[in-house]
Amino acid sequence: METSKFFPIVETQDEGYQKTFKNCAELVPTLPRSKGWWLDELFQYQGFWMSSFPIRGSMLINDHFKPRPTDIIVATSPKCGTTWLRALVFSIINRASFDFNDHPLRKLNPQELVLLFEGHIHKDGSTSFLDELPSPRLLSTHIPYSLFPKRMTDDTSACRFVYICRDPKDVLVSKWHFSNKLRPKEVPPLSLEEAFDLFCKGVSHYGPFWDHVLGYWKASVDSPKKVLFLTYEDVKKEPVGCVRKVAEFLGVPFSPEEENKKTVEEIVKLCSFESLSNLDVNKSVAKRSERPVSNSDFFRKGEVGDWVNHLSPEMVEKMNQITEQKLQGIGFNFH
Repeated sequence: METSKFFPIVETQDEGYQKTFKNCAELVPTLPRSKGWWLDELFQYQGFWMSSFPIRGSMLINDHFKPRPTDIIVATSPKCGTTWLRALVFSIINRASFDFNDHPLRKLNPQELVLLFEGHIHKDGSTSFLDELPSPRLLSTHIPYSLFPKRMTDDTSACRFVYICRDPKDVLVSKWHFSNKLRPKEVPPLSLEEAFDLFCKGVSHYGPFWDHVLGYWKASVDSPKKVLFLTYEDVKKEPVGCVRKVAEFLGVPFSPEEENKKTVEEIVKLCSFESLSNLDVNKSVAKRSERPVSNSDFFRKGEVGDWVNHLSPEMVEKMNQITEQKLQGIGFNFH
């Protein structure tokens, strides 16, 4: 059994896990720290700001996870279209197994169909839960690319990453709204000015945001068969083309028969923000003890450019300057 100021009590049976838990519990108090966006603390771990739970998840993945060639990792920085990407990849991979009128996405939130990697690596105190998942295993993560073990990221590994990012101005606004949903009612809301300051300093979950994007972008350039890089803006602009692109990347392109049956368009329709947000399962406001967020909390507007309704001209100018400096010369920008 492991107890720590930073972690809940966890029953562990696996000796290797116990060692990792102990190492993490000893490491976290020594890391630079900052106030979080709700009531959590953030710690600077290998260049990124994370809460203690994903730090331990990252360490468990590095120490114990055994990748398979068929593994598919859906990766995002928080509030970049995670829910949509989970739904999309699940629908593409499983399109032959379900009828669109009786699809699992109509009954379950995408979070329940594509499990959070750094969360479920903790389950049962060993890797047994993930080991028992059938192939292809479809997992979701917010972990920066550089924090994964080389056995997952080098060219000898066949597992693949599908990554999506978004204009940081929209990410900030979405994250600010989301954070205030998680703050207890007795705690004053986080002001936009404070959120802006933290975000620009890089102090946000799995941030700095720009470094997170850079890691996956560079990996997609160096290893285009391993990492597919998408932007939320492109997805909203050309959803059909993006769905085809993901399917081809995953080695399951749409057949002529599927094209004739409008399967691509069916997937676009099913996974659209409008469709997902209007399903009864995603309107639920119920919260569970293990996840203090309701399904409805994952859906707000899903719009491109909503930042214009929130950020001052000074904020926009500063954010654009940071983005330009961070992404200068890499061959990618949000404009």
